[in-house]
Amino acid sequence: KLLDSGKYKVVDLIHAPGRSGPLMKVLSDSKKVSFEIAFRGAYVGQELNSGKIEEPGNGDTTYLGLISDGSFVHNIEAMPGDGGKFCRTAGASSQVISHGENVSIKLPSGSIKNFNPSCRATIGIVAGAGAKDIPILKAGRQKHYLQSRAKRPYSVRGVAMNAVNHPHGGGNHQHIGRPNTVGRGAPPGRKVGRLSPQRRKSK
Repeated sequence: KLLDSGKYKVVDLIHAPGRSGPLMKVLSDSKKVSFEIAFRGAYVGQELNSGKIEEPGNGDTTYLGLISDGSFVHNIEAMPGDGGKFCRTAGASSQVISHGENVSIKLPSGSIKNFNPSCRATIGIVAGAGAKDIPILKAGRQKHYLQSRAKRPYSVRGVAMNAVNHPHGGGNHQHIGRPNTVGRGAPPGRKVGRLSPQRRKSK
């Protein structure tokens, strides 16, 4: 969620296990604690602004209509007040291209999307760039990476199991031994493989 209008101070930078990039803990003038996506160059003690800012700086949150062309932004709102939907992962940023009735922004995919000038965004690039470039090297690191995102770390193949444990198991070599396509009405215990697949359309 984007910061409400006001002045803030960065009090801590936090490693967030379920995210690709870090978070920053900010404190408002009213002593309210909030968490925001950290941007490149953020440091403890830095003062940030949010709202209508004439000359916004790196890390400030303001309206797209007030951000100059060529600026890099992240955590962009799709609709005014939704809290930010675009460019939230580590190292992500978009560039403001032009202003008119709408604000044109070039997204990381290369596509250009028009936004309402009343939508807000944070100036700068998300911290943690290069996180995806680090090699995994071992299975344990992949397991912890997936578990932090509430995903199953691995899945054993049915053909590698015994016949008592899976319909695809057993045999002198690893083979399914029957069609792996099953109907939608298959009973529990048989409903494994390609569930109710559709016939491939011929060219």
